[in-house]
Amino acid sequence: MTAPTVLQVLPALVSGGVERGTLEIAEALVGAGWRALVASAGGPLVEPLERLGARHFTLPLGRKSPLGVWRNAAALAELARAEGVSILHARSRAPAWAALLAARRTGAHFVTTYHGTYNEGFPGKRLYNSVMARGERVIAISGFIAEHIRARHGTDPARLRVIPRGVDERRFNPAKVEPSRVAALREAWGVPEGRPVVMLPGRLTRWKGQTVLLDAMARLPGDALALLVGEGGLRQTLETRIAELGLGGRLRLCGHAEDMPAALLLADAVVHASTDPEAFGRTVVEAQAMARPVIASDLGAPRETVEEGVTGWRVPPGDPDALAAAIARALTLPAAERTAMGERARAAVLARYTTRAMQEATLAVYRELP
Repeated sequence: MTAPTVLQVLPALVSGGVERGTLEIAEALVGAGWRALVASAGGPLVEPLERLGARHFTLPLGRKSPLGVWRNAAALAELARAEGVSILHARSRAPAWAALLAARRTGAHFVTTYHGTYNEGFPGKRLYNSVMARGERVIAISGFIAEHIRARHGTDPARLRVIPRGVDERRFNPAKVEPSRVAALREAWGVPEGRPVVMLPGRLTRWKGQTVLLDAMARLPGDALALLVGEGGLRQTLETRIAELGLGGRLRLCGHAEDMPAALLLADAVVHASTDPEAFGRTVVEAQAMARPVIASDLGAPRETVEEGVTGWRVPPGDPDALAAAIARALTLPAAERTAMGERARAAVLARYTTRAMQEATLAVYRELP
C-alpha cells in the first residue's frame, strides 16, 4: 500500500509559530511512515525541514492577487497530481485559497489550521478570511480560536477540532539544561546572582505589552530586574521610555535568545503582557514547561493555559498597577511555594500542551478523512 501523502502550504519558511508547526507536523508524518511535502516561497527553515525527511517545493504562495492565487492553484494541482497528494493542509489565507481550488480540481482532501483572529479592517476581508474555515476539518489552535471561528463564520462544530499548540518537552526540560548555559546568559546580560528577575519573552511590538511592563516596573519597589527578550521595531521606543522612567538599572533589552530554555531559568517569574488576545501564546507554555510561574494578561488563550493561583496569575490587560501588584506577589512568595507553583505549571503542560500531543492529534484528524 502506498503511504498517504500530505502537502502543507504556507507563504514562506522563515520563522514563527506557523512555520514551526509545519516542521513539527512534517516530523510526525515522516515518523508515521507517511510522505510529508511542503510548498512555500522558501526560507531558512527549508534545510531543517528536509533534514526531517520531508520534501520542499518552491512556489510563490504569498501572492494575494486573484491572478497570483489562480496561478498558484494550477501549480498546486499539478504538484498534487504528480505526487499523489491525498491531503492539502493550508496554514495561511492566500495559500489556502490556492489550495482550496487545487483540492477541488484533484479530489484531494482540504484541511486548514486557523492560527489567528485575522482582522477585518476593510470590506471583503471577512470573505477573504473565511477560507480558513472552509476545510473539511478546521483545526483551531485553542478553545478561544474555536469560539472565534464559530462566531465569525458559523462553522459547523462537527468540522472543528481544537488542537492546542505544543511545547517540545525534549528541549524545554529544566533537568536537561546544563548550569553553564544559564551562567553564560547571566554573564552576557549582566544579571547578578540573587537578584529577583522577571522576564517578558516576545517580539518587541506594540501589542506584546513591553511598555505595560515598563510602567509596572516604575511602580514596583525594590531592586527586581526585568529582562525583555526578543527583537523588533519597538526597541528605540522602549529605550526612550526606559530613560524617561529612570529604569536604566532595572531593565535589560536582551535581544534574541537562541537558548530560550536556559534563558527562562534565569527568571523567578515570566510575564505575558499582551494587550490584544493571543490565539495561543506559545511563550506561556514554554515558560511553564521550564517550571516558571507565569503572570498573563487575562484575555485570549492564556485564560486556558494559566490557572489562576495554581500555575500562575492573570491580570487585566494594559493595567500596569495590576501587573506591578502581581509581580510583587510572585516575587514575595516563599521560594518553596513559587517552586511548587512552577512544578504544577510544568505538570499541566506535560498533560495537555506538548508537541507530541499536537502531532498525534493532527495525524488523528488526517486519519478521519476517507
